[in-house]
Amino acid sequence: MQDRVLLVEDDEELRELLARYLGNQGFTVREAATGRDGLALALGQDCDIVVLDIMLPDISGLDVLRELRARTHLPVVLLTARGDETDRIVGFEVGADDYIPKPCNPRELVARLQALLRRIAWDQKTDLNDNREYGDLRVEPAHRRIYQNDQALDLTATEYEVLQVLLAHAGSVVRKTDLMQWALGRRLEAYDRTLDMHISNLRKKLGNDDPPRIETVRGLGYSYRVPV
Repeated sequence: MQDRVLLVEDDEELRELLARYLGNQGFTVREAATGRDGLALALGQDCDIVVLDIMLPDISGLDVLRELRARTHLPVVLLTARGDETDRIVGFEVGADDYIPKPCNPRELVARLQALLRRIAWDQKTDLNDNREYGDLRVEPAHRRIYQNDQALDLTATEYEVLQVLLAHAGSVVRKTDLMQWALGRRLEAYDRTLDMHISNLRKKLGNDDPPRIETVRGLGYSYRVPV
């Protein structure tokens, strides 16, 4: 079965270029030129992953993302203006899984989408009864859910990946390069703060413990400290 991509982009020339390339790479592509149309298609469960431009003619892509996150856990890759750090930070805070700057390389976009979808598919193949507990957290791979004190954490697809990798290595240091590869499926590049933003969001969602349960090991990576 082909993976279904929803491409929300108002630039007709770019949208057609990306849609054609994605189609040639084996994706089934649905297109939307406005935020409202994209939101309707996404909520109608017509896709497996969303590529969402921030600058749309009717409503902001960030507003579309907020609405999606209130109602679905669909993985979302943002298209952002090159060099606009603010949009990326806000995008991650709202719930983006990844981003790619415009003008984007179609080949890189495909690689990002495949990495996200591959991680999700891999998790779905794990032992459905392999629930694991780490202090007050419980991981349920069958539903791609992590619970804290029996309350489901509201995590994006990528936040789930990052946290479950850290939990699997609880008490040990996971290098940033490894965490980036295992959780996002791509290399860590210079000045890429994607992983840092996901860690920051996870700390907030876990309750901002002092000291933080996700510890930064300077120069190496991160370590999950199981609360006593």
